[in-house]
Amino acid sequence: MNPPASKFKKLLEIWIVSTKLGLTSFGGPIAHLGYFHNEYIRKRKWMDEASYSELVALCQLLPGPASSQVGIGIGLIRAGFWGGIIAWIGFTLPSVILLVLFAYLLKGLDISNTGWIHGLKIVAVAIVAQAILSMGQKLAPDKTRASFAIIAASIILLWQTAFSQVLVIIIAGGLGLWLFRKTKIVEAPSIRVPISRKAAIACLIAFVGLLIGLPLMSGIISNGWLALFDSFYRSGSLVFGGGHVVLPLLEREVVPTGWVSESDFLSGYGAAQAVPGPLFTFAAYLGTMAKGVFGAVIATIAIFIPAFLLIIGALPFWNSIRRNAHVQAALIGINASVVGILLAALYNPLWTTAIKMPADYALAAILFVMLVFWKLPPWVVVLAGLAGGVLLSQI
Repeated sequence: MNPPASKFKKLLEIWIVSTKLGLTSFGGPIAHLGYFHNEYIRKRKWMDEASYSELVALCQLLPGPASSQVGIGIGLIRAGFWGGIIAWIGFTLPSVILLVLFAYLLKGLDISNTGWIHGLKIVAVAIVAQAILSMGQKLAPDKTRASFAIIAASIILLWQTAFSQVLVIIIAGGLGLWLFRKTKIVEAPSIRVPISRKAAIACLIAFVGLLIGLPLMSGIISNGWLALFDSFYRSGSLVFGGGHVVLPLLEREVVPTGWVSESDFLSGYGAAQAVPGPLFTFAAYLGTMAKGVFGAVIATIAIFIPAFLLIIGALPFWNSIRRNAHVQAALIGINASVVGILLAALYNPLWTTAIKMPADYALAAILFVMLVFWKLPPWVVVLAGLAGGVLLSQI
């Protein structure tokens, strides 16, 4: 057991790093995985590459905001329950505050096409490209695994549905189990997860209980706050892939009820693209529009609770499962497919929305070199991309 001083130091470090990520992680959930990889894995080595990829794959299979669940999972592994809470608060709070301010001060302002927003999209291209290069060298180093990655990327690009990523991971695991069944398996590093299995099972039961119980209670008890919590909890529970996938669910929950008008919903969507951190914090904007600041708190907590319950419920069983030789063979294929998922996302939506002309490509290449070869910190690259986007908008 860690002494109090050591535990406090870990929690403080998680708070500092996750807050920095919350202030600088632009570009959506796939870009966030690149930022996490740079800060948590490459720089601080809190996990090895294979374990990080497996955590990403696990979170892709779970409902909810995948990138937020990865951050919560890293915090849990690093410092237990409070580590997960602090990692989530640090990553989430900056965008919550900004979106609440947008709701009060910037309603109806079109910011989606400004130069600095465009520059931040180009930064995301460079960040994800760096993550693909680093993870690909370790997780898809031979022709078989590289083929896994390319095929996975091709399937996702050609068959763009909410469940394509989940199915690709499952298929890659099955093929890995068959193709790599005779491969000599290297002992997987044991990841200490300071959460008991009893607590994990309790969280899984709570997840299902709330998913079933909240709509029943909301139907019996006529209470606006309960209805708000129920709507956002269901939205966070029933979406795979997170990010933009949750938007139509939220629209169906808040617009027909009259909590938020269609025009205000679209204005908030534009604002959500402008802030760093998880797109699920769009709930803070919607909660503010519906019921003020307290509504923002309720909506934000409700939409993220499923992510907490599911990742806490899954992690304690991770080590025992991944030590199995058959599971490890499957994970070889899964890890390669995760590289392919990132590769597909590099093209769509990142490349297709950010690289519109040769000057955009030139800026992305410069930012990539700054990250990979000059090894400059991401916040410097973010500032450079912001300035570059403004400059390009004037040309």
